[in-house]
Amino acid sequence: MEKKIEPVLEVRALRKRYGNFVAVAGVDLTVARGEIFGLIGHNGAGKTTTVECILGTRRPDGGSVSVLGMDPLRDRKRLFARVGVQFQETRFQEKLRVWEACETASALYERPDDWRGLLGRFGLEGKRRSYVSELSGGERQKLAVVIALIPRPELVFLDELTTGLDPAARRGIWNYLKGLKDDGVSILLTSHYMDEVEYLCDRIAIMREGTIACSGTPEELIKGHGKGNLEDVFLAYMEKEAI
Repeated sequence: MEKKIEPVLEVRALRKRYGNFVAVAGVDLTVARGEIFGLIGHNGAGKTTTVECILGTRRPDGGSVSVLGMDPLRDRKRLFARVGVQFQETRFQEKLRVWEACETASALYERPDDWRGLLGRFGLEGKRRSYVSELSGGERQKLAVVIALIPRPELVFLDELTTGLDPAARRGIWNYLKGLKDDGVSILLTSHYMDEVEYLCDRIAIMREGTIACSGTPEELIKGHGKGNLEDVFLAYMEKEAI
């Protein structure tokens, strides 16, 4: 019997404009439970606006969004109890210590994960008493991921999660995310590292000028475009946009 796919995220005909500029022009996408889905595109393609509309931090002009069966605008409190979010530019109070940031986040949830264990998993156990302002850019990225995982989320949004990390740290986070997937957690990530996307993602959507230009598994996109790897597929679409 074919396994039934359970969607945790459904987006239909999503639209958003800023004045005369159309940022998102009718985006459709679905993410299944236990799937790692990559949303990629150059800066300005509409990825960030799409994610913001999905999370309800920005109100779309049209279309529909269902996250874990909830409306992100109407059910924001219930939604954020079940999802984790890491933004590329996560801002922390400069004079906040790492353990204080984790304790503050934990207090928001009924069943928070053990933040001490998460710090250890991401190589930050020695930074517990450090001020966030003392962390390197890569360490701040890892702390943002830890904060996103504290609520034991069913769906995690990760934005350029390995920017500023060395190759060993990147690989360690990749393996951790694969483990989350095996536990049934769904992940939507954006990244400019095509090797990361190709390694992690079950399916990918390439955005161009506010629309989904193509989507499929990495293997489908590489084979269908006659390329040797995902980066060549991505560059081909970016060249089309530049013409």
